[in-house]
Amino acid sequence: MTNVFLNIKTHSALGLIMSVFISLNIVAQIPPTPGSDDAERIEAIEPFHIIDNVYYIGKTSHNPSYLFTSDAGHIIIDSTYEEFVPDIQANVEQLGFNIRDVKIILSSHAHHDHVGGHALLKEVTGAAVMSSEPDAEVIETGGVADFREGDPWHVGKVDEFILDQQVVRLGDIALTAHFTPGHTKGCTTWTTTVEEDGHQYDLVLLCGLRMDQNSPLVGNPKYPEMPKAFAYSFAVAKTLPVDIFLGAHGYWFNLRDKIERLKANPEINPFINPEEYFRIVEGWEKAYLERLKRER
Repeated sequence: MTNVFLNIKTHSALGLIMSVFISLNIVAQIPPTPGSDDAERIEAIEPFHIIDNVYYIGKTSHNPSYLFTSDAGHIIIDSTYEEFVPDIQANVEQLGFNIRDVKIILSSHAHHDHVGGHALLKEVTGAAVMSSEPDAEVIETGGVADFREGDPWHVGKVDEFILDQQVVRLGDIALTAHFTPGHTKGCTTWTTTVEEDGHQYDLVLLCGLRMDQNSPLVGNPKYPEMPKAFAYSFAVAKTLPVDIFLGAHGYWFNLRDKIERLKANPEINPFINPEEYFRIVEGWEKAYLERLKRER
């Protein structure tokens, strides 16, 4: 498969990142990755309504799965692990929706904990799987084509490639794909517009800008353009309008805390909070620049 990111303008993107990083006065924060016995990974989360037609259906905070609903059918982003697919199905039905009404399966990025359940979820729903082309290769090889080593999973068929800036539509759902490569070659950040109490909000579902600690950033033989990809993705991430920040892991945006706040006061939606998005992007960007300097 062709690499759709070879046209990235490295020097201009990196220059933009450096100037933006210096000019913005935002406290950069990187959330720590939870350990194997952390509540973020092992405690189940009840499915719930986030805003408008957007629902959380993931089993844990570490493994989010999102449901976007419409009268014409539904879209799921991230199937997580294969063993969690029955939980996702139960969560969809607990919310009052039919799992067979899911027509499209999307993903943030092609890692085991995000797409390992694609094959089974496709079998359960009959939905079409759509993915960026570089990540499609990883999905269809069960992880074998990934540049980093990891546990393989059951291979799944990708029915359609997604292009950068493509709008995936189903009924009144309109999800725009923004390619933000680096974490994977086909990492895709999704945006849409939602409404609550007569107000419209920009929602961003961030793929992720975190570097793999076990793979070199510079001179990686399996992904030599990784520094260019990250430079491009930080530039893109900074341009996205955002009121609501969701992501491929719940602890990035304090999911469990927001759930408790939502229960305590349903009249105030804690998910409407753009500042944390820019804090985490700045944190990852700072880590990227420091590592880039160190490895060079």
